[in-house]
Amino acid sequence: MPSTLVVVAHPDLARSRISSAWITALRDDGRATVHVLTEILQQPGFDVEREKELLVAHTRIILLFPFHWYSAPAILHSWLDLVLVHGWAYGPEATALAGKELALAVSTWSTESDYSASGRYGYSMRELTAPYEVTAKRIAMIYLPAHILNGVGRVTDEELRTNASALVIWANTDPAKSP
Repeated sequence: MPSTLVVVAHPDLARSRISSAWITALRDDGRATVHVLTEILQQPGFDVEREKELLVAHTRIILLFPFHWYSAPAILHSWLDLVLVHGWAYGPEATALAGKELALAVSTWSTESDYSASGRYGYSMRELTAPYEVTAKRIAMIYLPAHILNGVGRVTDEELRTNASALVIWANTDPAKSP
């Protein structure tokens, strides 16, 4: 089994140019397990035990999503609430995910310069995604730098192919061995 699990939290992949390209590149490469939440969602939620098994079976977990209102889509929040439970992911003697890696792959409509202290929003992407870093700390995971694609409305097909290739390399590279 691949060591990287990519949890895709896009609410409407049929209308997604960026996330769809990223998923295709990851699946074509074959080294990561691509897990699309909208494909496995059940009523009233998820098969929590299966989700836990997937997390335990992988050493790197990547949360892939489009930035919506300065956060992730609701489906990811729901998944996190149901799967990362007390007594399993955190709390006394809860070590199910300890030592595993957590990273984000995020696409944004706004430009990179919008996400800075002097930019349109006044906050960096690092600041806006800090809750995921804190989550990693809370459950004793190692938080890795994110893969972010800004300005998706202006990305050409060639730029998207290049970025998707970079995402595949990033998703499967040991950060300690990166140049």
